[in-house]
Amino acid sequence: MRLAILGTRGVPANYGGFETFAEQFGRRMAERGHEVTVYGRNRYIARGLNTYRGMRIIRLPAPRAKYLETVVHTMFAAIHAIGGRYDIVYVCNSANVPAVILLRLLGRRVVLNVDGLEWQRAKWNPIGKAYYRLCAWAAARLPVHLVTDAHVIQDYYARAYGRRTDYFPYGTDLEPVPDDGTLARFGLEPGRYVLYVSRLEPENNADVVIDAYARVTSDLPLAIVGGAPYASDYIARLHATADPRVRFLGGVYGDGYHVLRSHAAAYVQATEVGGTHPALVEAMGFGNVILANDVPEHREALGDAGRYYRGPAALARELQAILDDSELAWELGRRAHARARAMFGWDAIADGYEAWLTGLVGR
Repeated sequence: MRLAILGTRGVPANYGGFETFAEQFGRRMAERGHEVTVYGRNRYIARGLNTYRGMRIIRLPAPRAKYLETVVHTMFAAIHAIGGRYDIVYVCNSANVPAVILLRLLGRRVVLNVDGLEWQRAKWNPIGKAYYRLCAWAAARLPVHLVTDAHVIQDYYARAYGRRTDYFPYGTDLEPVPDDGTLARFGLEPGRYVLYVSRLEPENNADVVIDAYARVTSDLPLAIVGGAPYASDYIARLHATADPRVRFLGGVYGDGYHVLRSHAAAYVQATEVGGTHPALVEAMGFGNVILANDVPEHREALGDAGRYYRGPAALARELQAILDDSELAWELGRRAHARARAMFGWDAIADGYEAWLTGLVGR
């Protein structure tokens, strides 16, 4: 197959879930003999990088504007892809419906991964939320193949729009990796830090985690991994914490990220909106002890392989219990890894995608 992936910042992955999906899925398709092209934004991809792990890379410009960057860049990519003679154009993010419409008008076979219910995110103003609602409504009516990465989102599209979608979860690696010096670089020790990973945006609740940790009796650091390009005020408020145990590591990707995952004493998944959260699935794959905000998407992914909380007081109690009980922590880590192996391995997900896409091309 000739496959194009649009709507991400590009590869190598250096930002979020869609970028990691493009890298993990794209390289596996390339290894199986398919021709894979990933479109990315020029400031996220090194100049002169034309191929990566078997994938062809196309760098295109994107405006530095919160409400336009994704949509405008993906439209540029769609215009470029029109001449690419691709069998499948895989578009990430329902905000890119304008590009999807253009591709369909010109006869391209399109798969759209709609992601989560983006209009629930606090970072969007009323116009942004209305736009995402409109895009979801339009996506449900377009003659394209829709993908959701959580049954909760799949059920929403069925109830709200009467539209069937295909379910493919986000994936994860399944084996911990040895420390390569990353922990010392951040002043951490194996098994002696609590980890939080997410974009530092309000609905991801880093402030709740910091508040909860202030109530925990422990000398372990709380390592905060992540950033956000358009949330400087919120990030400044987080950095104002007086707790010396809280350490902001910024964005960490690749091997360093895997090291942090592999050696944490516990991991907190505090997000409240979206589909299957990549960071949660990855934490499961590395056998982390997981404390998750009690929302349906997290229960769907994690099941009984973690502990749940609602609010900072409950999170503090759960963290204290985990840090004080090594046998409980070991058992939860074991369950998380087993569930990830059964449900979220990248190789198995790539197998499913490959069979499905091959069927679409054969129609």
